Amino acid sequence: MLEHATMITADTDRGAAVVLGATLTLDRPAAEVTRAVLRATAHGVYEARVNGRAVSEDVLAPGWSSYEWRLQVQEYDVTALLTDRTDTAEVEVLLGNGWWRGGLGFTGLKLDYGSALGFIGELEVTYRDGGTQLLATGPHWNARLSSVVENSLYDGVRIVAGGEKGSSLDVTTVDFDRSVLVPQVKPAIRRHETVRPERIWTSADGKTLVDFGQNLVGWIRLRASGPAGTEITVRHAEVLEHGELATRPLRGARATDTFVLSGGDDVFEPTLTFHGFRYAEITGYPAPLTPDALEAVVVHSAIPRTGTFECSNPLVNRLVENSVWGQRGNFLDLPTDCPQRDERLGWTGDIAAYAATACYQFDCADVLHGWLLDLAAETEHGGHVPFVVPNVLKFIPGEARAKVAHMLVPTAIWGDAAVWVPEALWWAYGDRDRLAAHYPAMVRHLASVEARISPSGLWDEGFQFGDWLDPTAPADRPWESKADGGVVATACLYRSASFAADTASELCRPQEARRWRDLADRTREAFLKHYVHDDGTIFSDAQTVYALAIHFGLLEGDQRQAAGDRLAVLVAEAGHRVATGFAGTPFLTWALADTGHIDDAYRLLLQKEGPSWLHAVTLGATTIWERWDSMLPDGTVNAGEMTSFNHYALGAVVDWLYKTVAGIRPAEPGYTRLLLQPTPGPGLDWARGALDTPHGRVECGWRREEGAGGAIRIDVDVRVPEGIEADVVLADGSRRTVTGGTHSFRTTVSPSPQVRTIS
Repeated sequence: MLEHATMITADTDRGAAVVLGATLTLDRPAAEVTRAVLRATAHGVYEARVNGRAVSEDVLAPGWSSYEWRLQVQEYDVTALLTDRTDTAEVEVLLGNGWWRGGLGFTGLKLDYGSALGFIGELEVTYRDGGTQLLATGPHWNARLSSVVENSLYDGVRIVAGGEKGSSLDVTTVDFDRSVLVPQVKPAIRRHETVRPERIWTSADGKTLVDFGQNLVGWIRLRASGPAGTEITVRHAEVLEHGELATRPLRGARATDTFVLSGGDDVFEPTLTFHGFRYAEITGYPAPLTPDALEAVVVHSAIPRTGTFECSNPLVNRLVENSVWGQRGNFLDLPTDCPQRDERLGWTGDIAAYAATACYQFDCADVLHGWLLDLAAETEHGGHVPFVVPNVLKFIPGEARAKVAHMLVPTAIWGDAAVWVPEALWWAYGDRDRLAAHYPAMVRHLASVEARISPSGLWDEGFQFGDWLDPTAPADRPWESKADGGVVATACLYRSASFAADTASELCRPQEARRWRDLADRTREAFLKHYVHDDGTIFSDAQTVYALAIHFGLLEGDQRQAAGDRLAVLVAEAGHRVATGFAGTPFLTWALADTGHIDDAYRLLLQKEGPSWLHAVTLGATTIWERWDSMLPDGTVNAGEMTSFNHYALGAVVDWLYKTVAGIRPAEPGYTRLLLQPTPGPGLDWARGALDTPHGRVECGWRREEGAGGAIRIDVDVRVPEGIEADVVLADGSRRTVTGGTHSFRTTVSPSPQVRTIS
């Protein structure tokens, strides 16, 4: 791959982006060209043009991967770009820092993969007679400075209009190992829509502020005319505080773009950066700012929307849309924690909690598969699943690394992403070959944990994130949750070992299946012995420990029901407010519903007082917040150092809306068979969901009405793809089996039925 090309660079300093170029003189007229293909990739990010026209709609290519072992190569058909030239193909590439030289990390780490950028590519032209020509990168290419004189993902860009023909630079070659080149797997990053300002106003201190009405990820496209040299500065933030941009949550990220006018009519679009924002502050604009002068460009990976949900409560509908927008912003080439501050890393714990939700809302098959290939590479070389993938934290320098060395160990949930994300993909898409590709990382994760199990059979030693961001934990010590870390970790180990056993069986590896089943059985036995008391209570007696024990299947029979009853008591004692963090939140309503406490699950869902999912909605949230109280009721921002307003993990509850409230579940991997089990509850009059599965569209919805004598009539409508069989479970517990087409059912139940779901 790219065997005839050499990686080249024309570095000046870490700020400026450069333009690399070369011209191919065609052997034959352009009319004789049958195909022209550009193959390329970079250390950094690039935008390529042929004969002055963009080769694709992609931005920020090639994205971010574990560069040391996997660098994705893009291939673009550029045949149509040669038809307007008779004798040449001129290639130009804008090369910027991207993630390669991004100053990544947090708290001033400023971690880079390398000091020099690089581009490698080739243009292959094929003629009607079978002849070919090749233009490959090498020292004969030319280079110059671009109009982008500063570029940083965290800090923003500075663009000087009219600077497109900058000073020429020397081109040099870069040592490069071609063995890391791989075909592109993940979908490209692209612009998806534009959002116009909802409001433009002048603050009390004379600043021009803009509200786009939606917390989004991308950049602002700005049009301006004015004297040459005029500087316009655009600062970004997710929320306002005291009438000004709340920039403190950005920490070290400047999130500022500066545009210098040419003296003519300029259009600026900062495509070598991205920001997470709803609000902007614009200074230096040479005329009154009007809505037609700017628009927000929404940017993320090209993942099609697949699942929807709506119900009779508009706040719940907004919660679902907040989850959708949170995923869009944080699926910019890989699943990140947040898109705005000096972090934006592929934290494994966040996607472990959210993967099932993600795979309902969007087609995540390729983006998560590509990310898991990076996870496998990092795990193979690092010995255990790192906290972030790609693992830029391995570049933390010696002294700083020594201070956190005790934390850089296998951890539950974060490490379990090696198992839980493939599990979500397996149930969503049923791709056996990809399951096999993900299995080795499962093995390495479990093997790394096996070495840390204590003599008691528990995973109760060493650092754990635990129930991260439990609302009862101190703001500056988010790992100090009420749920015991050993209980959380041991429960997670049981789940992961169980799915690894199922995977080994699916892959016809019986000996390995026995190994992981034995580990799961030993872990369960130790959990029951040391953590579960005779009365069914679980050590540390927190919402999270019951949610995990119930939903992961550690308990059975009366013991399981006792735990469910105790969980319902804890939820009621908390005033039906959430008391869980990253570990417990995705499974809390599941555990309540699965033990017959559907009323409590609904009351928890519909609670508007914090901590709750709808509390943020009532305060105007348009994405999921990192903390239950990222913003306080008085409009001030949480004083903690981690206060993101676009962090999808706590939005994992919407998976329960999709699969329990609307009731759309896979009975077999990839939805080859369906379980449609809509579960009405108090507080909603109707709900419906739809999902585009690999076999076609599925729909399921219900409506409840009170009849004579207080009885409740529930009408259910379903749509099943042709050739697919579905088990429909109704509110009275009856089960019907249907095949492709639309079907309707009616049942009558007593008021507020405590429906126990069928697994």
